[in-house]
Amino acid sequence: MDNKPHKSLAKLAKIYGPILSLKLGQVTTIVISSADMAKEVLQTHDSSLSDRSVPHALTAFNHDQFGVGFLPLSPLWREMRRVCKNQLFSNKSLDANQYLRRNKIDELVNYVSQCSLKGDAIDIGSLAFKTSINLLSNTILSVDFATISAGINDNKENKDLVMNMAKTVGVPNMSDFFPLLRLIDPQGIKKTYVFYIEKLFGVFNNIIDQRLKLREGDGFIAKNDMLDSLLDLFEENQKEMDREKMEHLLHDLIVGGTDTTTYTLEWALTELLRNPNIMSKAKRELEEIIGLGNTIEESDIARLPYLQAIIKETLRLHPIAPLLLPRKAKTDVEVNGYMIPKGAQIFVNVWAIGRDPNAWECSNLFSPERYLGTKLDIKGQNFQLTPFGSGRRICPGLPLAMRMLHMMLGSLLISFDWKLENDMKPEEIDMEDAIEGLALRKCESLRAIPTKIIK
Repeated sequence: MDNKPHKSLAKLAKIYGPILSLKLGQVTTIVISSADMAKEVLQTHDSSLSDRSVPHALTAFNHDQFGVGFLPLSPLWREMRRVCKNQLFSNKSLDANQYLRRNKIDELVNYVSQCSLKGDAIDIGSLAFKTSINLLSNTILSVDFATISAGINDNKENKDLVMNMAKTVGVPNMSDFFPLLRLIDPQGIKKTYVFYIEKLFGVFNNIIDQRLKLREGDGFIAKNDMLDSLLDLFEENQKEMDREKMEHLLHDLIVGGTDTTTYTLEWALTELLRNPNIMSKAKRELEEIIGLGNTIEESDIARLPYLQAIIKETLRLHPIAPLLLPRKAKTDVEVNGYMIPKGAQIFVNVWAIGRDPNAWECSNLFSPERYLGTKLDIKGQNFQLTPFGSGRRICPGLPLAMRMLHMMLGSLLISFDWKLENDMKPEEIDMEDAIEGLALRKCESLRAIPTKIIK
C-alpha cells in the first residue's frame, strides 16, 4: 500500500464493502469506510472500541503509558483528558492566551509583506509549518520553536526535532506487524525515537526549570500560557500533575498538533488557488465583515461562515489523519452482523468517507457552499465528517486547531492577493498526496506569490 494506504483501502472497500478485515503481518486489522459504519464504531460501540493500537516507536520512554493520545482508557486517561478540557483548551483559557498567538500571526503577515515587496514566491508548506509550530510553542510555552525569516537558523534544531519525530512515527515498522520483533527493533525505529524524545524532553525541562525559577521570584507576572496552567496544577497537587506527566503531555501537544495546522493550511490555500471564484467569495466576506487589509481577531471567526465552510471542506477532502489514529477492540464486538475480534486494530478511513458519493453530493468537488445554512460540523457528531475523530477519542486540541487555522488562512486572505508561481494555471496544480508520519501531506509543495493589499 506504499505511502497511500487511504487510497488502496478505499479501492478495496469499493470491492468488499464498508467494513473489511485484513491481516497485516500478524495483526488483524478492520477498516471502516462509510459514515454509517463509522457511527457504529465511534459512537454505538465507542466504549468497547476505544483502546489504542500503539506504534512501537511510541513506547519510547513509556509514552504509551502517559501520552494522552495513546493511553488506554483508565483513571489516568480520564485525568489527563480533564486537564486538557478544563485547563488547556477551554474557551476561557484560549481567550486568555490569544495575545500569544496574535503576535505570531503579526509576524506571519510581516514576513509575507516583505516577500510581497520583493515579488518572491513563498513555499506555503514551509511557511505554514514554521508558523504552526510557533503558534503552538507560544500558546504552550511562550517560546518560538522556529524562525520564520529566511536565512536565519535560530531554533532550527527544535524545528527539525519536531519534524523528524513526526516522520519517524510514520515509517512502516516491521515491529508493528510482527510484535515479536519488538524485542530486537530490527529497523532501529524505536531507538531513533528514544533519541529524539530524550532531546525534546531536555528542551521541555530547561523551559520548565526556568519558569519555576521565575515563579519563585518577586513580581512574577503569569504569562497565561499552558505551561503556567500545568505548573499551577503541579504546585497544587503533584499526584494530579507531575513532571513526567507534564513532559509527555507537552510532547503530544507540540508534536501531535503541528502537522494538523501545517498541512490543512497548505491544502486550503491550494484549493482556493484552484478555485478563484471561491477565493473571491472568501475575500468578499472578509471585506464586508472586517475590511480588506485590516487585522482579523479570533473573536471574528464566528462572524465568518464562509471562511469556516472553507476549512470544513478542506478537512473533508484532505483530512489531516486520513485513517485517524488506530483504535483497538477491548472485547469481541459485533457490528452490523460482522464480528470484530478482541485485540483487532481498527482504522476509520475518513478520507474515503469524505469522498463517498453516498454521503456527499458531487463528492469530489470543492464546494464550501454545501455547509452554509446547515449544522454540519467537525465536532464528531456528523459521521460523514470526522477529521478529528469522535466519541471518547476525539482530538482534545480541536478548539485550538480551529482558532489557529482560521486565523492563519483569514490573515493571508485579508492582507494579500495570491497567484501561482511561473504563471501556472490553476488546473496545472499537482494534487497528489501521501501520508507522512500519520498526516496527509501535499507531495509537491505549493508555491505562490503574494501581493499586499493596501487599505
